[in-house]
Amino acid sequence: MTITIKPSNFAVSLRSDENLFFRPYAPDVVDTQSTGREFVVSIVDDDPGVLKSLARLVRAAGYLAQHDPTAPGCLVVDLLMPEIDGRQLQSVLRKDGIDRPIIFISGTTNAPTIVEAMKAGAVDFLIKPVTGNALLAAISVAVERQARTLQREAEHADIKHKLSQLTPRESEVLRHVISGRLNKQIAWDLGTVEKTIKVHRSRIMEKMGVRTIAELVRLTEQIGIAPCESGEQSSKRGQQLYLGIGPLSDRLFRLAGVSLSPG
Repeated sequence: MTITIKPSNFAVSLRSDENLFFRPYAPDVVDTQSTGREFVVSIVDDDPGVLKSLARLVRAAGYLAQHDPTAPGCLVVDLLMPEIDGRQLQSVLRKDGIDRPIIFISGTTNAPTIVEAMKAGAVDFLIKPVTGNALLAAISVAVERQARTLQREAEHADIKHKLSQLTPRESEVLRHVISGRLNKQIAWDLGTVEKTIKVHRSRIMEKMGVRTIAELVRLTEQIGIAPCESGEQSSKRGQQLYLGIGPLSDRLFRLAGVSLSPG
């Protein structure tokens, strides 16, 4: 079985022994979102009557009833259809990079089926015949969920852009800073002086657009940057000390009270 999504007028074609086409009405573009982009409600059902009534309801509420993966939106999908399961369709869309809120509708009241559908990430599970108020309430939840997702993605993109402005050395110092280490500790670990670390720290804060370490930690946590583990660089620094070469290095290390031999 193959499933094809046509981005113009939402159409799902199931190619098996029979071809079934589900085509909801595509109303004129209506700008309903604060983002300045239309919210698209993609409806998939094998009952033409259901498609027609739901598309009219969605259009009357100011949404678009079509398929546009480039615009914010949600899916309203019949859970049980000939040759396909609503959750299978959801899986296919995700593989194509279309991951959005989904509202399942079905005539079944089987509890395990409903529970499984909700675990699959559904916003809601509505029993047919679907009432207008119930569907619009579920779509409102989907709108809020999609808005949070888009905001999170925008924030992550902004953080990554800021991180890309850091030099390799600043990126290294960043992990030490968010681990809570002092400038002198970082300087020792990286084999430099405290004054240099202060300069790096200042530039990091400026480039990341933060004023406190707490803000910096929050930003890095959002995209999974791990702080430097305790002792991670200290052991490396200790190994580097044993590699001091030449009389000047020997004299400096001995003045600092550091032995150059493992023994």
